[in-house]
Amino acid sequence: MSDLRDRLQHLAALPADRPSGMRGAFYTSPEQFAHEAATVLRRGWHCLGREDEIPEPGDFFTVQLLNEPLIVVRGDDGEIRALANVCRHRGMPLAEGRGNVKRFICSYHAWAYGRDGALLRAARMENAGFDAKSCRLHGHNLQLWNGFIYVSLDAKAAPFEHPELDALIEPYEPKKFRLVHVAEENWHCNWKCLVENFMEGYHLSVVHPQTLHGYTPTGLARKLIAGEGYTSYAANYPDGIPPRGMGAPGLSRDEMMRSTLFAKFPTQVASQAASLLVSLSIFPLDAGTIRVKWTMSTYGEDLDDAVIAARIKLWEEVNAEDRAKLERMQVALASDHAGEGPLAGEDYEGTVRDFQSWLAAQDRVAEAVTA
Repeated sequence: MSDLRDRLQHLAALPADRPSGMRGAFYTSPEQFAHEAATVLRRGWHCLGREDEIPEPGDFFTVQLLNEPLIVVRGDDGEIRALANVCRHRGMPLAEGRGNVKRFICSYHAWAYGRDGALLRAARMENAGFDAKSCRLHGHNLQLWNGFIYVSLDAKAAPFEHPELDALIEPYEPKKFRLVHVAEENWHCNWKCLVENFMEGYHLSVVHPQTLHGYTPTGLARKLIAGEGYTSYAANYPDGIPPRGMGAPGLSRDEMMRSTLFAKFPTQVASQAASLLVSLSIFPLDAGTIRVKWTMSTYGEDLDDAVIAARIKLWEEVNAEDRAKLERMQVALASDHAGEGPLAGEDYEGTVRDFQSWLAAQDRVAEAVTA
């Protein structure tokens, strides 16, 4: 395992014109996954979904982030919280799926909690050592950004700031997008493989000849900005292709004629276009399995119901195409012959190198903390 981390440092330090990918074990090793779960994944900020998934007080959804079950709920005060989905009595989960509640009631012994996590009722608890105030649900570190909800399992994680990425997507007015679709499924691939796949335009024309090539051909992919914790690229549309919706009134011609794809490391990838915002939240389960939650949002009332239905169908097909390729690749990555391979140029796989460099930097931080 330490050999994999050493190789990551070596590859991240290669000259920019000689990039190389990691060998297969980086994506299949249970030991490597355990290291990531204890470091970069536990410390990182993970996108759990959209704010307008839970618009009203009491609206909630549940999610599993590594070994932590969470309830994401809007409280009576309108604030969004991420609470531990674990009863303080004997550890029973309090909720599943999504819905709206006045309180969370444990199905084991009927302890009841408010929408802020406070313990409201614990029948027959008369022991002298019982203190209801000390039995509130744990609240996880939460941050909202451009309509998305993020959580870090590290209570000491500092709030993130991405001013250059903000400037890149701010013209699209992401907070004015409304949720129209949510779906979840398990994919049998490594979490890093999906981040890398979504964030490079090199595969677009090959893997998506019918679904994406006509609008976002590989040859028009161009690298955009990268920074601490993110990368981005433009999937540009060919000349003569009509815009796919008008979007925000201040968009430039270039912004209207592309999909702006960005990754917020470690586990969110998204495509921001004039009238459509698609985000994939990746929840790693083990070295070869992930839970993928994807949301689609549209700019105000820019698209009618028929167009939205068509866009959902298109993205279902795109995701299915990517999933099929990644699941086949995951099997082959276990081969002794899945070695380090050269990456394509900056516009096509420069984003993969950005991710690689960020992972290497996170390992250096982890080593410094434990030294």
